Amino acid sequence: MSGPIDHLLNRTLEVWRPAPGPGDGLGGRRTTYVNTGRTVRAKVDQPSDSDRMLAQQASSEHTHTVYLLPTADVTRGDQLRGDGQTLRVTATVTPSSPVYLKAPCTLVQSEPG
Repeated sequence: MSGPIDHLLNRTLEVWRPAPGPGDGLGGRRTTYVNTGRTVRAKVDQPSDSDRMLAQQASSEHTHTVYLLPTADVTRGDQLRGDGQTLRVTATVTPSSPVYLKAPCTLVQSEPG
């Protein structure tokens, strides 16, 4: 499928979806992420100041904005991985004219060691 934003999608990211994992030993469950075997073409940007402010007002963090084709199977809670980065999708937004899918994300940084 070709669309008006195809020429902007300059990265390929793997889609990882949350799945229930083993118990944590205290009666809770841990979430693990499973590779769906799908990739999506994307453009990854820094969010605007107003996007960051809106996220802060909602007690959320917004470090990156990912633009995808409107048909991309990406949902809130997924992780997008590629080029050494893991981005957790905090929401998905489709404009009134579905030309793209916008996914505000948070960069997941691993602990050293």
